[in-house]
Order: sequence, then structure tokens, then C-alpha cells
Amino acid sequence: MSGSGRGRRHAGGGRGKASGPGASGRGKTRRMKSAKGRSLSSARWLERQLADPYVAEARARGYRSRAAFKLLQMDDRFRFLSRGARVADLGAAPGGWVQVALERCGPKGRVVALDLVEMAPLEGAEILTGDFREARVQERARAALGGPADVVLSDMAPPASGHARSDHLRVMALAEAAFGFAEEALRPGGTLVVKGLQGGTEGELLSRLKRAFAKVRHVKPKASRPDSAELYLVATGFRGGAGRAR
Repeated sequence: MSGSGRGRRHAGGGRGKASGPGASGRGKTRRMKSAKGRSLSSARWLERQLADPYVAEARARGYRSRAAFKLLQMDDRFRFLSRGARVADLGAAPGGWVQVALERCGPKGRVVALDLVEMAPLEGAEILTGDFREARVQERARAALGGPADVVLSDMAPPASGHARSDHLRVMALAEAAFGFAEEALRPGGTLVVKGLQGGTEGELLSRLKRAFAKVRHVKPKASRPDSAELYLVATGFRGGAGRAR
């Protein structure tokens, strides 16, 4: 269970044109020169990576993954990463979303990153290793935040099994678990951003979110691959205990 997601600190903390490729002038696509010795699926993956402007731009800006642009684009639209905010990032590895949170929340913010796998350090972030579904790990995360979270992020997805229905159910189970953590960790008025998949089983989660938050939106950022079934639920205005689904 891992996220998406800083080799070096990105200096630009403003929003501006941060949400898409091309700003650095180094987002041009490249063709794969050779696929010799690779399986067909591996060659196709590599060709897609080399042709992806977000991959090139992430490398140019020092982001650990192209997924950083997904969070940038959602925050450009909804403005939930404010200066000084407390942020919990579930399934944070390799750290692209953590980098964005650090930039946008600034030095007075507090960013706690959590993943099953060990993650390379990021200056300014508290990095925890463990399964966030365990109560003791959740307690560690809340303690590291130093108070109620303003934002809970989850870009978690399990390794693909190749069976679409099973993969969908596993992604939505992680989304449900992230919501459960957010219910305990968020301050009233806080925001949850969680990955889901289109496929028909997200209705129950959506109903629970609508009871617990003032507004829930479906978002597919431009940085999401066109052939991906992923979508994000951006839930704002947490109602706290009064709106908690039972």
C-alpha cells in the first residue's frame, strides 16, 4: 500500500503556473530509442513514461513523482493547503504530495507522511512507517501532527492484481479507511482528499462523506492519465462529531 508521489526542495512556494508541465521549458517529450530486451508491456510502459510531459516536468522541478501535479491542480482549484496548516498524507511514498504540502503550507505548517514502506527523508516533514489502519499507528500520526489536522490526503492504491473488479474493491476499501482516519484526525471545517475509482461501488462512501462534510466534489485532475479510472473525492467543511456517519 503506497502512495504516489522530492529529491531536492522546490523553491517556488506560490501557486502561479505550478500545476502543469512546460513552465520550466524542459517538458518536451522524447521517443524511446530502443525496447530491445524488454517485454512488450515493459516497453509500452517505458515509452509512455518518456512521452509523458508530467514525468519530464517532475524531474525538472525535483518532484519525486508526476503525481505531485495532481495535488497541485486540485489545490489550485480548491485552495485547501493554506500557510501554517497541519497535513497528514496517508500512503505518502515516494513523497510527491508531501513536497507540494511542504511548499504550500510553508515553514510554519506541519506535514506528517505515513506509508507502509520506508521513505527517504524530506526536510520539514515528519515521516512515519507503518500501517495507518492500526490504532497504534494512527495514534502516532495524530501525536506527530500536534493537534487536529486541517487536511488529510490519501493517494493510496494497492498493487494491481490484473482483476479490475478486485482492484476496484481494494482501492475503495483504502478510501473508506482513510475516511475513518479523517473522522478522528480532522478539525471541524477540515478537508479530506482521497483517491477512488469509477466503477459503481463508491456510492456508500459518497453518502457517508456527504453526511460528514459540507461539500463533496468528484475531481479528475488534468495530470491523471486519460485512460485511468481514478478520480478523487475532495470533501471540504468537515462537520466534526455532529456530522459523523455511524
